[in-house]
Amino acid sequence: MPRTFVPADLPRPVPGLSEILVRVHAAGLNATDWKHRAGVPRMTTPVPVLGWDVSGTVEAVGPGVTLFTPGDEVFGMLPYPHGAGAYAQYAKATARSFTHKPAGLDHVHAAALPLAALTAHQALVDTAHLRPGQRVLIHAAAGGVGHLAVQIAKAHGAHVIGTAGAAKHDLLRELGADELIDYRTTDFAEKLRDVDVVLDTQGGDVRTRSLSVLREGGTLISLVFGAERAAEAARAATRGLRLEGLVVEADQAGMRAIADLAASGKLRPHIDATYPLEQASRAHAHGETGHTTGKIVLTVP
Repeated sequence: MPRTFVPADLPRPVPGLSEILVRVHAAGLNATDWKHRAGVPRMTTPVPVLGWDVSGTVEAVGPGVTLFTPGDEVFGMLPYPHGAGAYAQYAKATARSFTHKPAGLDHVHAAALPLAALTAHQALVDTAHLRPGQRVLIHAAAGGVGHLAVQIAKAHGAHVIGTAGAAKHDLLRELGADELIDYRTTDFAEKLRDVDVVLDTQGGDVRTRSLSVLREGGTLISLVFGAERAAEAARAATRGLRLEGLVVEADQAGMRAIADLAASGKLRPHIDATYPLEQASRAHAHGETGHTTGKIVLTVP
């Protein structure tokens, strides 16, 4: 049975060396949250307080912190997976897990960005070294990671192809997608060839078939992988392809790049729903349907 939420009064965290304490205004949800809650295999890190995405105000700074002062508005990802704790009134982490929140971005939209946008940025920019004019296939393009990956790829000059249900195509076109494939009616593996980069958010057969659409020298970055990935990567290498499995990391340089894109209007999260913190169970039930568009965010009183 999935684990349930239990409200708890805990001592307010005290920031240590190089840490800041943030008064949380909003906390973003990600699929990894309900996987941790439900005890999905490999999600075994004990996390008494869930959540990694935070937007809020600096309450206090620990010794050695020079980047922030109390009152600064910040957003960022608590170190994954051991730094969970966003579903609370206060959260602490190393100062360099955060960056300043753009003034034009409210806390709800800021909280929707960190983990998902960092995942997309680390996959497409840091791992695939995306270049202008390259063809990028993004699976589940309307999802939390996917809809941000579409925008990040477009901001880097790529030709963006996305898979999503037809009802979500108009939104994805607004976000910059150049080609869209309705996965319910069309087999992407039959339609596409000569793709430079694939971002796989689903794993399994989708990942395997995605290798067939890559050009020689192409890269597939998978966010879902297990013991079989090493063997699959070795087989891909014999065909001149690169298959990488990525786990997101806290990264201030990445957060600054995301903040710059958001401030310039090139990156905007789509908010599917918001819930107050005390309705975290309802928010998880919503997310677990697997049919959200964009992100779900908790607001913290």
